[in-house]
Amino acid sequence: MSSQPLELNLDIRPRARFELIDITSMVQSQVGDVFSQFRKSVFCSLHTTAGYLEQGMCARLGHSAHQLDPFIRAVQRIFPPDAGYSHDRLELRDELTEQQKAVEPTNADSHLTFMGAGLRNCVTYINHPHEPVHFIELDGVYRDQRRRRRTTVMVYDDEDIVYRKRIQVPVASRHMIDAVNLKTTQNGLFEQIEEGLLLYGVECGRVDIRLAPEERHAGLTVNEYETLLMRNDLPEVLRDPLRYMMRRGKHLIQNPGTIAGKTLGYATFDLIHLYNELLDTMPIGRSVIDWVISALSSPASRVLRLKRDISLLVSNAGKGGTGHIVQGTYQSPILVQHQPASGGTRSLDIVIRRFGR
Repeated sequence: MSSQPLELNLDIRPRARFELIDITSMVQSQVGDVFSQFRKSVFCSLHTTAGYLEQGMCARLGHSAHQLDPFIRAVQRIFPPDAGYSHDRLELRDELTEQQKAVEPTNADSHLTFMGAGLRNCVTYINHPHEPVHFIELDGVYRDQRRRRRTTVMVYDDEDIVYRKRIQVPVASRHMIDAVNLKTTQNGLFEQIEEGLLLYGVECGRVDIRLAPEERHAGLTVNEYETLLMRNDLPEVLRDPLRYMMRRGKHLIQNPGTIAGKTLGYATFDLIHLYNELLDTMPIGRSVIDWVISALSSPASRVLRLKRDISLLVSNAGKGGTGHIVQGTYQSPILVQHQPASGGTRSLDIVIRRFGR
């Protein structure tokens, strides 16, 4: 008989703006080696500038901070800080009070790096107790103030699919590139999920939201739905990532070298220099470097490593012990499309999984 899921909530105080934090070590220091007692774990970030990579990607990087660090830094080169992002022009942010503007971080680069590196709010791992799982912090310190971060870890043995449903989400837009907030009530997404949780008595589990197989030119992420970020900064990078990087960042070139034949199509002096620099200094493997570089010269569908699915953790902690979706204050499921949808709707497949029964 499988054990009931075990939930742990960890408070984190980052020491730097960008930091890799070993969550498995934190858990083991607090409650012992629970990862040997359960088959799987869900790691859930409650933030939009800090999250996790999928287990498969971490395996490609050897589950090593030594390789994970340069990979994230490579993506950060595409989105340099303080580069004039619309999101960071606080005088345009009508939703903020003057008091809030005084303390609001200018962190558009961290939001874009989160999406560009393929970070997720919620990931599921098969437990290998000796492999670290890193909480990737992109905006941990602002004006010498350390942020307070929170992450939830749920370990469990078994899961059962109790609910499946396909829904249509309105995404009508005149814009070629657009982002749709799936948390708004007119979409009805969360209302249908909550009905499923109540109907099947799911107290601990996971909700998976996936684009239907026939959907094209779109992806999903969980991040902050802030209008200037989603309507200005995000479409700008999707239209022309190479030009975006060149305009936002400083030129990288001094003495360009040569690169392999298959990357000649990417060639500009700055891009050649970046490619050679990554090969020379970053022990992350040529295939990963090729992805970083090719993304800059690829169709919009590849630029931000947008996924076709996202996951949301379900917990019974608090709120009367009933199952509810675990989300941070500023987190929203977001559908990003880089071509308008035929008929003005997109099809999403919803699956609810119940843990530990």
